[in-house]
Amino acid sequence: MVAVERVESLAESGIKSIPKEYIRPKEELESINDVFQEEKKEDGPQVPTIDLQNIESEDEETREKCVEELKKAALDWGVMHLINHGIPVDLMERVKKSGQEFFGLPVEEKEKYANDQASGKIQGYGSKLANNASGQLEWEDYFFHLVYPQDKRDLSLWPKTPTDYIEATSEYAKCLRSLATKVFKALSIGLGLEPHRLEKQVGGFEDLLLQMKINYYPKCPQPELALGVEAHTDVSALTFILHNMVPGLQLFYEGKWVTAKCVPDSIIMHIGDTLEILSNGKFKSILHRGLVNKEKVRVSWAVFCEPPKDKIVLKPLPEMVSVESPAKFPPRTFAQHIEHKLFRKEQEELVSEKKA
Repeated sequence: MVAVERVESLAESGIKSIPKEYIRPKEELESINDVFQEEKKEDGPQVPTIDLQNIESEDEETREKCVEELKKAALDWGVMHLINHGIPVDLMERVKKSGQEFFGLPVEEKEKYANDQASGKIQGYGSKLANNASGQLEWEDYFFHLVYPQDKRDLSLWPKTPTDYIEATSEYAKCLRSLATKVFKALSIGLGLEPHRLEKQVGGFEDLLLQMKINYYPKCPQPELALGVEAHTDVSALTFILHNMVPGLQLFYEGKWVTAKCVPDSIIMHIGDTLEILSNGKFKSILHRGLVNKEKVRVSWAVFCEPPKDKIVLKPLPEMVSVESPAKFPPRTFAQHIEHKLFRKEQEELVSEKKA
């Protein structure tokens, strides 16, 4: 296995300037600003906050109002802060505490859990390898593993230290799975579909996979030159994100980068490509990226709800297609969709390299 330099080790080595492979292309640098200043901005569009308290209310009118707000945010932004989501705050804090404690271990200790992408072992502790055409790297280390369904997990890959990691993360995954069902149901109703339609289309209770990626963004001596995560859309159906209240998430909305505020006790939710495809582009899978800073370590816990790789063909639902609104996406399995995105990205990078 090739030894990989961890970003954390680089950040702690005392360097004053970052290696060139972390420096973003010139056209990108123009839009990277101080994230703390960005977060304070009150003018311009703000990521919507959706209160889910009444998502299953007995009162029809109250419930419909909640569904309508969720649908509107999914149509307009494709990302939102969820509050009153039903997941206990103390459980979220335990998940964050145990994840931060894992990343607080010495690098040698974390290396015992290292993944090996070259051999297809993608779960575990990792850093991005220079696998794109430009050799560009991101300012982050991460820990990635499948957390649900329980019978598909491999607990031998989960951190043993801290001792609460397995229990807290398992419990959180179970709660998120229930939350996903509520959201799928509301979004189905919002599109005028049967309540369980979307969830069934992405694998249902048996086959929908929840994959967790803890993103660890060390302090960066030149944050104006780097990105924690480069601009992308999520391939998932839904993504749920916790963070340690350090800003960094930016959304590309109406032609500008908008910084998400930190909303206490909330969970950020993204609509992913999978739901954009099923809804024939009605729901938005928004382009987003992560900024870094020189003052505070940022940590985020992203859980991707993904359909099985080859079992289901993803295509716009027949109800979403009409003469006025023909199908915008060709039929593909989830695995083919990922391949297509990677191939397209490589082609774009090769073109931009030739221009340079």
